[in-house]
Amino acid sequence: MKRLAPALALLAAAAAWTQVARHANQDLHSEEGRRRLIQVLGAPDRADRLAADKLVAALNLRKGATVVDLGTGAGVLLPFLSQAVGAEGRVIAQDIIPDFLDKAAELARNRRLNNVEFLLGSEKDPQLPADSADLILAVDSYHHFDYPEEMLAGIRRALRDGGRFVVVDYYRKSFRDPAHIRLEKDEVVREIEANGFTLLSNEEHIPGSQYRLVFRKR
Repeated sequence: MKRLAPALALLAAAAAWTQVARHANQDLHSEEGRRRLIQVLGAPDRADRLAADKLVAALNLRKGATVVDLGTGAGVLLPFLSQAVGAEGRVIAQDIIPDFLDKAAELARNRRLNNVEFLLGSEKDPQLPADSADLILAVDSYHHFDYPEEMLAGIRRALRDGGRFVVVDYYRKSFRDPAHIRLEKDEVVREIEANGFTLLSNEEHIPGSQYRLVFRKR
């Protein structure tokens, strides 16, 4: 495992900016809240609840590809992505919370995932190198974007020609707390397409609960 040089910009006080995802991100600004989230994100059944096998199979990742797990959380998808791209491939586990990256790194060590690297980003910039990724995957993380235009610019910059951006997220109307999800699916599509992407596919991931959108950068 390798740890990439961390970005210097971390979470700042919520009052410093206009928070478009204030409700979703309220737990990120306290140590107690982050501890609670780590327990949820690292729960033993989380990979099953995410239908991780089904999701990674649908991505059709080739051996040797570079894939980014954007907002990796506790890293539950890393074993699946690591296997999909093979020893010659590369997985970048990215998050803006150091505690989350530490938990993901622990999982990767325990599973001996030697093709996984870790990257600390900020709320405005994923800090991914330009033209570095074949696919960037955001699972349950897009609704946390406080600065979608800035983040999408960074995602677009990081994708290679023909690279894909995949969003898996909840239907707002079906989530237990709708205020937690800042946009409904159609609004997500419009927002991403307005920032230099073209929608390739729009499918159910978990019927009635989550959708899967695949975009290609223009």
